[in-house]
Amino acid sequence: MLSRRDLLLGASLTSLGFALPAQAGEIPFTIAEFEAAKKAGKPILVEIHASWCPTCKAQIPILAKLFATPKFADLVVLRVDFDQQKDIVRSFRAQIQSTLIVYKDGKEIARSVGDTNAQSIESLLNQAV
Repeated sequence: MLSRRDLLLGASLTSLGFALPAQAGEIPFTIAEFEAAKKAGKPILVEIHASWCPTCKAQIPILAKLFATPKFADLVVLRVDFDQQKDIVRSFRAQIQSTLIVYKDGKEIARSVGDTNAQSIESLLNQAV
C-alpha cells in the first residue's frame, strides 16, 4: 500500500519531469493480458499514458490512492504507453494520452479523456467494479 509520503514524493518527482514506473497493481499493456482479463470477466482499466503528459502526471496520485482501496483490489490496470504502443492506442480509438477506459464483463462501458478530478475518476472506476 502506498503511504501519503510515497504519493507526495511521486507527485514531486513527476512535477520535476521524472517518469515513474507503473503503480503497484498496474501492468504494462499486452494483448495477452487484456484478453485474459476480459475472458476471466475481471473489471479492467486501460490507462493510455505518456510520461511527459502533465495531465497523466496529475492522474498518478489520484489513481494510486484509489488502487490502494479494497474496493478496487480486483481491478486489472493495464497501462498503454502512448508513445511506444501507437498501434494499441489506435485500436482503442484513443486520440490523446490521459485517456482512461473501463471494461466490465469484457465490454467497454465508459471512458474519460483528460480528467484530473478525483471524484469523477472514482465514479468512472466504480462503473467497472
